[in-house]
Formats: sequence, C-alpha cells, structure tokens
Amino acid sequence: MVKQWLQNNLKGDSVLWGIVIAFSLISVAVVYSATGTLAYKKMEGNTEYFLFKHTFLILVGLAFMWMAHKIPYRFYSRLSLVALIASAPLLLITYFWGSNINEASRWITIPVINQTFQPSDLAKLALISYLASMLSKKQQFLDEWKATLLPMLGWTVFICGLIAMTNTSTAVLLFATCLLLMFIGRVPVKYLAIVVLIGVVVGGAGLAAGQRMGTAISRVQDFMDPNEVPFQLEQSYIAIATGGVVGKGPGNSDQRDILPHPYSDFIYAIILEEYGLLGGIFVLFLYLALLYRGLVTVNKSDGAFAGLLSAGLSFSLVLQGMVNMAVAVGLGPITGLPLPLLSMGGTSLIFTGISIGIILSVSRQDINEERAVGSAAVKSPLKASVNA
Repeated sequence: MVKQWLQNNLKGDSVLWGIVIAFSLISVAVVYSATGTLAYKKMEGNTEYFLFKHTFLILVGLAFMWMAHKIPYRFYSRLSLVALIASAPLLLITYFWGSNINEASRWITIPVINQTFQPSDLAKLALISYLASMLSKKQQFLDEWKATLLPMLGWTVFICGLIAMTNTSTAVLLFATCLLLMFIGRVPVKYLAIVVLIGVVVGGAGLAAGQRMGTAISRVQDFMDPNEVPFQLEQSYIAIATGGVVGKGPGNSDQRDILPHPYSDFIYAIILEEYGLLGGIFVLFLYLALLYRGLVTVNKSDGAFAGLLSAGLSFSLVLQGMVNMAVAVGLGPITGLPLPLLSMGGTSLIFTGISIGIILSVSRQDINEERAVGSAAVKSPLKASVNA
C-alpha cells in the first residue's frame, strides 16, 4: 500500500528524492545541535523550540517541492515573467522598508502571520526561469542583439543590481549563474563579455548606493590579508580542527556556543566538528550527486526550455552550496549565504524546495507526449553539447 502510494504521488527522479530526504534528516540533526544553547537562553529553557520550528519548515519546504513537481514544467515558462515583474517592486520595498537584521534590509515581514520573507529568493528563481524560457524560444535568433539579448541583459543586470543593494554575495552568485546559463544557451562569447561589463558597472552602482559596500570591502580585505583571520573564520577553523576525521559525535559541538550563525552561514563548520571529515565529504558528495542528477535530467529532456531550466536551477543550488562550504574552510571571503537544504531559514527552505520540485517536474516528463504535441522543436543546448 505504501509503495503504491509513493509510486503514484512521488514522480520523477527517485534518486533525487532520496538525496533531498537525506539532506532533510541531516539538517534536522545539525540544526537541533547548533541551536540548543540558543534556544535554552532565548526560550526559557525550551531546547526543542528550534527543533520543532525547523522540522515544521522542512516539511513545508517538502510540501512546496511536492506541489511544484506535480505542475507541468511548461507552466513555469508562462509564470516566469509575471514572477520577475512582481519581484522588482518587492526588492525595492525591502530596501526602503524591510526588516533590518544584521545591518541589512533583506526581509519583508508578512502581516498577520508575522513571518519574514526574503524577496531575493523569489527574484532568483524567477530570473533563472525567465532566462531559460527566453533562451529556448530564441535559439535561432541569438545574433539579434536588440530583439533577443537586450531583454535578457536588461532583466539580469536590473535584478542583480537591486539585490546587490542589500545582499552582495547573492547578487554575485546569481549573476554568475545567469552567465553560465547564457553560455549553455549558446549566447555568443562576445555578447557575454558585454553582459559582464554592464553587469559589473550596474552591480557596482547598486553596491555603492546600497547598504553593504563597507561590509563587502572589509570582508574582501580580510580574506586577502594573510596576517589577519576574522573572528568567524577563526572559530570555524577551531571547529574543523577539533572535529578530526570522525568528529566529536552528534550534539557534542563546542563551537556552536561561540561561532556566529552556526545554524545558517557556518553550519558546515558544525557538521565538520560533529561528524568529522567523513561527514563533510558525505555532504559534499550529496551536492555533487544533486548536480549529477540535475544534469541527467537535462540530458534526458527533449526540449530546450526543460534542459535549460533544470541546468540553471541545479547549478544555482550547487554553486551556492559550494560557496558556503568554501567560506567555512577559508577558501573564500565571508558571505551571508545559507547552505541550501541544510541551513535554518524558512524562505530558503521553501524556495529551495520549489526549485527541486521544478527539476523533478522536468524529470517526470513523458518524452513521447512532448514530441506528439510538438513542444520540443529545439533540443536542449546542453544535451546537444554533451552528445557532441
């Protein structure tokens, strides 16, 4: 009975479903450990407060993933521009009137339910979907600069510029993902160079006009200075060094009481401390497996939009994960990026769930049906490149 229910309701790549479940279980365990002391101090001894809250948010994220995977992926092509247009004013509202947390206005507080929402996550998903849609429709006209590339360039630099005003790392990572998607979508390199140039100018202007210019400069300077180790990174090093190969064991972290944001920005350091190098490698393997399954979906897709959409979302999630882990081990400047599928945070979990749900929606497509209705006139550019 259970097996039949799973087969009827959980469609798409079964390996990808397994990867998400594994991430969810690890997340519950690590966040519970990382927030135990915080909950004791702020919730009058209720050490399970964040455990129940985070578990509930994971279930909500899984519910959104399930709903997203039930919707035919072609629907997201029609929805992408609407979501993109809606995200622009939300980013402006966030900048001027958003909730200021850690010297940055990245959140809007939703009335009635009194929960925060991060519009940059919506903008990121909308922009990637829009670019995938445009690139798939204009494959034969990529040399027509004004009609084809200008709208994509305009939306990319506009959205990334707005995000840069409050969240530099997210803007840079999104811009890099968009460039990668355009490259996969066969945009000529000479045009990509123009996109980079304009993006740097607009992004720099957004950074200068925004709230994070001083913070971004100081973090890059700290990273480049061999004689100075920032406090967060110093504590992360201690967590990694004391974790060793097998770790201290679940719930035995010492640095969770000292390391800033051990449940989000530096959750990978807690994983390395409690589960050791082996646990850290396993988490890295899960992200690589997620990327691999995303690319398998691309290779099996028979339409340009399906392939580009799956590729863009897969690269976005995994690149963010790699950047977060690189920061924890000192391979990059400190950022405020959460670790997808693992860090605590409602908006991140929900939109990560939607992103994976869309990939699953692509993976469950019926190729024969797609060919019959003629919706895949152009093959996926990435698939064509791989086959070549």
